[in-house]
Amino acid sequence: MRVHIFWDSQSPDGYQMPVKRLIESILNIRTELAENPVRIMGYVNSRRQVDAQALLDTVYAYKRRHLMMEPVLLIVPQDLFRNSDSFVFGLARESVGAGVVSTARLGNEYYGRAGSDDDYIDRIAKEGAHEIGHLLGLPHCTDPECVMFKPDTLDELDRKKKVLCPSCREKLDAVMGAG
Repeated sequence: MRVHIFWDSQSPDGYQMPVKRLIESILNIRTELAENPVRIMGYVNSRRQVDAQALLDTVYAYKRRHLMMEPVLLIVPQDLFRNSDSFVFGLARESVGAGVVSTARLGNEYYGRAGSDDDYIDRIAKEGAHEIGHLLGLPHCTDPECVMFKPDTLDELDRKKKVLCPSCREKLDAVMGAG
């Protein structure tokens, strides 16, 4: 099995391959990188954000139309929200095999800090691996260093390591048939 990563053309360029490689390393899976063919839907003018759930509906419709069975992770530059959450770094819907990650709040510049390509790549990869983990059946983890821990802040995202904890690794290996 492989996971499709759709990188939106408005997302910063040049980070695709390092992010792809890190996600593959974290989860021990194959990915296929492509330019995003999905139309970005769900923009809410009053919030200046995209409704992540509406966007996942659009990804699911694309998958159905193109008979795609494998999971899809969409990387977008737009800021995302869900229900009453003021923002989300990403969101996944396992039942349809669709996930999305926003790069909007992952750069140091958003927080008034000096830019760092390494930080940016690490954050996109960790959040991407997290959402793909959900697509592969993993729940949130209580270990704050595990990729499957749910971060609510950038500091919590940065605290996570680029690995699954032993428990989550065992669950993923069982799902993938490697255990």
